[in-house]
Amino acid sequence: MAVALTYWMEVALWVALGAMAVDFLAGLFQSLKGNTISSLNEPVLGYLKDIVYYVLPLLMLAGFSTMDETEWIVKAAYFVGAAAVVIKYLKDIRAKF
Repeated sequence: MAVALTYWMEVALWVALGAMAVDFLAGLFQSLKGNTISSLNEPVLGYLKDIVYYVLPLLMLAGFSTMDETEWIVKAAYFVGAAAVVIKYLKDIRAKF
């Protein structure tokens, strides 16, 4: 299945992935600051799980957008989902500081 990303869909995807990366770096900074870095595999596996739970459905919606006859319903769901991911990670970043 080919994924048809428009420019703004790609920007939304990169913003969501960027929010995930900033959250990861904030957690890494907090653990280095507190000398509590015990195991690095737990946060990495958590973010891989989040990619499967949050980013993969966005890519699936992007693929479904080619089958959408109205050409806006699935794209609207894509942008709402991307905004929800960004808001979730902004809340997580704020809670770390």
